[in-house]
Amino acid sequence: MKQPKRTKTRPSPETVEEAERVAKATQKPGQTKEQTRLIAQGVQKGIDEYKKQQKARARAADKAKKQRQRAESTELDTEYDFDDEPLATNTRGTWLPWALLVLSWIGFAVFYWKT
Repeated sequence: MKQPKRTKTRPSPETVEEAERVAKATQKPGQTKEQTRLIAQGVQKGIDEYKKQQKARARAADKAKKQRQRAESTELDTEYDFDDEPLATNTRGTWLPWALLVLSWIGFAVFYWKT
């Protein structure tokens, strides 16, 4: 199956008007209307190409901005994720409570056996 041919997009009236104005401003004495019309068409194509480039740049900038925002949001999500690494415990300070617990049980046992 053949794909339907794309129809050429018509330039906006503002673009046509701007191109004609530029062509008339650069018109030289003795230049024919046909030559001026061809110059206007060239200027119009240039304007259209410039607009396409600007749209492409804007899309690329928007895409880059969205990617940066996504990267920042995922970076913030991973920054607060504590499940990945175990918590560091201070082994030096953990023996004291256990020692006191054992001593208290020994003390209770001695007290119980004496009475």
